[in-house]
Amino acid sequence: MEPQHLISIKAALQEKRAPLYRSIVRWTWRLLAGSLLAVIILFLSISFSAIPSFRELEDPSSALASEVLANNGEVLGRYFIENRVPVAYEDLSPHLVNALIATEDERFRQHCGIDAKAVARVMFRTILMRDQSAGGGSTITQQLAKMLYSDRDFAGMGKFQKTLKLIYMKLREWITAVKLERSYTKEEILAMYLNQFNFINNAYGIHAASEVYFGKSQADLSLEEAALLIGMLQNPSYFNPVRFPERAMKRRWIVLYQMYNNGFITKEEFDRVKVIPPDMSRFKRVNFTDDRAPYLCAELKKDLARILDAPESRRPDGSKYNIYKDGLRIYTTIDPVYQQHAEAAMQEHMKKLQERFFQVWKNRDPWAYRTGDTSPKEIEIRKESLWDRVRESERYQNIRPQFFDAITKRVQQKYDFELRDADIKRMLEEEKTAGALSKMITDGYVTPEQASVYRRIMNGPEWSEIKTQYRALQAAAKKAFDTKVPMAVFSWDSPNFEKTVVMSPMDSLRYHRMHLQAGILAMDPSTSEVKAWVGGIHFKHFQFDHIRTDRQVGSTFKPFVYATAIAQQHISPCFSVYDQPVTIPARYQNFTNITDWTPKNATNSYSGARLTLKEALKNSVNSISTYLMKQMGDTEPVRGLCNNMGIDSSLGPNGRYRIPKQPSICLGVADLTVWEMTAAYATFANKGVYGTPYVIREIRDKNGRRIYSSLPEERPALPPNANYVMLEMLKYNVTGAPGVNTLKSEVGGKTGTTQNQTDAWFMGVTPRLVVGTWVGGEDRWIRFTTLSDGQGSRMARPIFAGFISRLEKDPNSGYDFNARFVRPPGDLGIETNCANYTDGAAPPTRDEEFYPDNYKDIYNDELDEERAVPGKKKRPDDTFGDQIR
Repeated sequence: MEPQHLISIKAALQEKRAPLYRSIVRWTWRLLAGSLLAVIILFLSISFSAIPSFRELEDPSSALASEVLANNGEVLGRYFIENRVPVAYEDLSPHLVNALIATEDERFRQHCGIDAKAVARVMFRTILMRDQSAGGGSTITQQLAKMLYSDRDFAGMGKFQKTLKLIYMKLREWITAVKLERSYTKEEILAMYLNQFNFINNAYGIHAASEVYFGKSQADLSLEEAALLIGMLQNPSYFNPVRFPERAMKRRWIVLYQMYNNGFITKEEFDRVKVIPPDMSRFKRVNFTDDRAPYLCAELKKDLARILDAPESRRPDGSKYNIYKDGLRIYTTIDPVYQQHAEAAMQEHMKKLQERFFQVWKNRDPWAYRTGDTSPKEIEIRKESLWDRVRESERYQNIRPQFFDAITKRVQQKYDFELRDADIKRMLEEEKTAGALSKMITDGYVTPEQASVYRRIMNGPEWSEIKTQYRALQAAAKKAFDTKVPMAVFSWDSPNFEKTVVMSPMDSLRYHRMHLQAGILAMDPSTSEVKAWVGGIHFKHFQFDHIRTDRQVGSTFKPFVYATAIAQQHISPCFSVYDQPVTIPARYQNFTNITDWTPKNATNSYSGARLTLKEALKNSVNSISTYLMKQMGDTEPVRGLCNNMGIDSSLGPNGRYRIPKQPSICLGVADLTVWEMTAAYATFANKGVYGTPYVIREIRDKNGRRIYSSLPEERPALPPNANYVMLEMLKYNVTGAPGVNTLKSEVGGKTGTTQNQTDAWFMGVTPRLVVGTWVGGEDRWIRFTTLSDGQGSRMARPIFAGFISRLEKDPNSGYDFNARFVRPPGDLGIETNCANYTDGAAPPTRDEEFYPDNYKDIYNDELDEERAVPGKKKRPDDTFGDQIR
């Protein structure tokens, strides 16, 4: 028996702790009551405020297409959910209904939207026991409810925020499911679910899926076909039967077994059907390329995603608009007449250009072609790039699962890493050359985390199998891509730009990559409105847009250098400079080049003649551009002007400047887009004022409510007098130019040709329209072999000339070819008439700081002749060389 004194001590302790116990009990009840009240309030809040309309579920056709409209209201293109036809429950194949219930929701007929047993199983086995094979707990009704919401974006959220949002979404899903069960019969819910599901490959709903994958009505589906489609419901991309037939067959086996297990089919039917391989011979993807401006519409999707993501462009309830369902009207600045003429001019010229290109490359291989400075490494890069295109193809992706499904799954489970071909190539490179991964990290191609996983895999038991399977995959792909098959290819000679041939996939790939591409953007300089957008030669076969693609700009950049000199020093276009080698020493003044830099002219020679600036610009003389850059002593004046003209010169997110801080920018080494260059040149045509280009004028919802309106911005970039002088120089550039010299419009412009004729440009300006034109290959070795064929005046300028000519000849275009550039009032302060100008520049001497590389003494004779001319007034800008530092 316990001693009395111990009993007394315990009693005293209990009495002392009693208030604490009572307090704990009270707070426990309060927390429970508060939590229950919070849950009730949350349920009520969701129930009354967060549940959308079920109208779209009832009638999928109620989803309205969003239209892209031209400036006259004509439809340029549409964004909409294609190929969807709703099917009533009584018309559904019994195989589909039975397979759906057996696989996705065995107790569908018994529950009221939420399966309590399934929820308990998920909480116990998946959450507590960490058993990932326990299956999900969502009913068919809950999965249907999920389709009403599009806010499953957890980007930027921490773990706690993500957990709270998941809890909220699950509660909302349960409430929506219960409401659906109260509003519709079980049969209606089944039909709505199958009608709503996206089976990918432009197959929305079960009706379209049956036609796309099997070429038949859903009512005619066989048991194994119905089971395969139902198997896709878990993850249509992962179980895509076209790309991953083995995965799809395994998933179909599970569906069939569930049907047998639930009594929908017999053991004999199960055994007979489970071994039948999927027959995808009738698969036919539906494509839609009927838009009048397909490149524009494809690129606008990116702009629309950004615009509609902004809080001010959302619905009143804060949810995002869906361009495929919500019937938005996107009003653009595109003029359909301009668009038509731009495309026609492009097609007329590119057909001739391509014919010449094939003549030049007949019996030659661009992927193996060598010049004097072509390294073996470059040839290797070219050929590997061709195989990169192979690996991106659907044909290759359909072959890959046969070799990598099993090993990819094991790598995913063990390393939490999705194994791609690019990853395997990097690991092989590291195995071949130790330290390759470290260099990739330094160059920014691989993150340290990626490299760590690579090394773990390479040290693991899976690496040997990965290499074996990769080699087998490459061999199988090579065989498939070398086998000739009938196919449709692009052709300029066919009325619909397509012809049927028998060709190997590899030859088809090379054939299409050898087609020259074009990018044309037309912009009204006074309003900054984009009038025409041609992103490529034919959207169906070449879907890559070239308006916002970085390409080296070449001599089209030089007017920015000249404009800077003119604006800062009032230098005359009649000022003359010797065409001789110019060296910018290492770290000269504020330059950052680490070695002496002496660029060559395109002809690799120097005339030794004195050239006026306007002559030098017209002929793209590199030595003169280098001279001007050297006088500035810094790249910042030019980079600053470009920034004012809409070309961002700040440090980019990749740690690089779009316009490098190197003197070589004066020759056009920067990679810029047609969009940027057109907007910058529009500044010249707009009195030196830069206007931000825009193509979307406004967006309205289906009820006419404005949800976005563009706000064009303008800023001064060049003084009006310096700008007008640049216009005069641009006009002089095209004097006598074929095609341009017959135009009625006042025209200026500049051609550009990059090293090895990789890129050809022409930037054309008129008072009412500025047109940027780029022509080149998608691969930079797809080019002409000579400057005579590949220069901008041959490849790009004819498109501009043809475009403007068509506008001038079309009385319905509205284009004003009588418009003229307006000279600023008063004295320009810069002499533009070379007949009234005397250049007092001194001859090269050893004391002349700006002529460290004396060329020839022949200049003295020319200077003596010029000095002997009486009656000419010397202008202050003759001391330009001494003034700029």
